[in-house]
Amino acid sequence: MTPAEPPSVEVADLEIRLPEGLPLLSGATLTLSPGRVVALTGPSGAGKTTLLRAVAGALPAGACRTAGRVTVLGHDVLALGERDLRLLRRRRLAYVGQDPGSGLNPRMKIRRLIAETAVDRGRRAVRDLLTQVRLPAEERLELRRPGALSGGQQRRVALARALARRPDVLLLDEPTAGLDPELRDEIADLLCELAVRTGVAVAVASHDPALVSRCAHDVVALQPPAGTARRLVPAACMPASSAAPGTAYPPETPVPAYTGVPLAAETPDLVSVAAPPASAPPSRGRITVRNLSAEVGGRGAQRTVLRDVDLDLAPGSAIGVVGVSGSGKTTLVRVLAGLHPPSTGTVALDGASLHRSHRRRTREQRRALQLVPQNPLGALNPARTVGATLARPLTLHSVVPAGQVPARVAELLDAVDLPADFAGRYPHQLSGGQRQRVSIARALAVRPDVLLCDEVTSALDAGTAASIMDLLSRLRGDHGVTLVLISHDLSLIAAHTDMTIVLRHGRVVDGGPTVRRIGVG
Repeated sequence: MTPAEPPSVEVADLEIRLPEGLPLLSGATLTLSPGRVVALTGPSGAGKTTLLRAVAGALPAGACRTAGRVTVLGHDVLALGERDLRLLRRRRLAYVGQDPGSGLNPRMKIRRLIAETAVDRGRRAVRDLLTQVRLPAEERLELRRPGALSGGQQRRVALARALARRPDVLLLDEPTAGLDPELRDEIADLLCELAVRTGVAVAVASHDPALVSRCAHDVVALQPPAGTARRLVPAACMPASSAAPGTAYPPETPVPAYTGVPLAAETPDLVSVAAPPASAPPSRGRITVRNLSAEVGGRGAQRTVLRDVDLDLAPGSAIGVVGVSGSGKTTLVRVLAGLHPPSTGTVALDGASLHRSHRRRTREQRRALQLVPQNPLGALNPARTVGATLARPLTLHSVVPAGQVPARVAELLDAVDLPADFAGRYPHQLSGGQRQRVSIARALAVRPDVLLCDEVTSALDAGTAASIMDLLSRLRGDHGVTLVLISHDLSLIAAHTDMTIVLRHGRVVDGGPTVRRIGVG
């Protein structure tokens, strides 16, 4: 960037409010310059997503600017007409949200999704983009549809789709959530290299200090209430391991990274997880899995993503599931929840066989086994308030008398560290981390016997993540809830599970006691 080159984005003293006057941002300031990466940090609900959406000219429904300005490539985006704003987004500005899978047309193949907005629509260019975002060329992912990809793969497809238009401004909200550490570092290096080589101005919202320290030139920290912002000392764009003292966002204590190598030599035929010692062991929540396999994709692009998985989970036990993105972790819990049909094998709960579809399971079985998905936006009804979302399972399963439902909703919100007045908000009025906590509260509403958690802390700041995991641990101790926990955070797995299994290409390639397997304790 030459000294005379103007900033691509300037945000000054921005205030955003909801119709009822609630502030989402207050006094926010941000500058994005060509060739530089700026990281937005701060706890869940601080306003990171709102600030990115404001730069993209896409405020939450009903929200409005009450003060300040947002200038993008010389335009006041919050005052642009619909046609001009659409042209700006298509040609010069790209935004990838926190739940990118929900923005991918499920009926379109990956090749067409990327070519749709690409400057170069050739097949080789599409393949090169997929390789650039670290999607393996040999698996021919461009021939699949989004539903045949893992959450981490969908996230990288959305990034490739954004890069395909060669934008001047690139806005990314938690771009590495749900990715293993090795992939996270590769994506961080890619963003840094792209900014320097092409001159694109990049803003990244993230809770991950390793990502921030690896790719950010500057860091802006937002703090609640109302998303007030302060700029931190500029950092060099360098690998986290070589960051010099005094950089803007020093990395936290390193966590051992799972890189895809089995954690032990043996390949178990059956992984059994015993319940923790207790004076009165729980009697409900036993999961038995035998010879479980599953496939994704349609005719001509079908692929096996789970292969002959056997598991025994005792009531009240906790198992961690780890593996690189695309190894089959999410498919495993979706099959257990009855949301993805197995091709072979059986799943039983407390000795009773579960139907392959959740719609054919009994109401009691649906209550007993709950899934908290990786991306909650697509799982929360946008037409229902948070209060209505939490009240529905309470009423459907007669958990509490009708007169006690509002009080129970408030208790559930408090349990996941959300204020009681959030009951009146809609999903689009929440941050990604807040939506994740609502999704957890909804699963807890029916007092399940088994809780399947798919990267439930990936969109949360460290403090909130710790409180959520403490809540889940208390549920295990007090109510004997069986916990299946998918995460790339090995310190979290070590602290909250008894056993760990490693998936690779859909197979259980390792399994055993957590501390012995991953060496964190």
